[in-house]
Amino acid sequence: MSTPFTADAVEAIKRHMNDDHADDSLIIVRALGGRPGATSAVTSDVDAEAIEFTVDGGERVRVPWGETLTERAQVRKAVVRLYREACDRLGIAGRGEH
Repeated sequence: MSTPFTADAVEAIKRHMNDDHADDSLIIVRALGGRPGATSAVTSDVDAEAIEFTVDGGERVRVPWGETLTERAQVRKAVVRLYREACDRLGIAGRGEH
């Protein structure tokens, strides 16, 4: 998997997702990752094509961005888009702006 992101950028994205958006990750995994019964999701990798989560402490699940990302600034918008799509699919009200 290719990535336009440096190792430091990937670590920063993972840290932010895991520290500040763990609940959002779980919603994304349940709705878009094909794991509706998941109880935890930890962001484990990010590349140009997808975000990857470790689900329930073991299995890795990749959720495609839907487009190829070319710079770090696109990650935030891509995650918000996945989160909103996941909320819609699950029929739940999402939080306001991230």
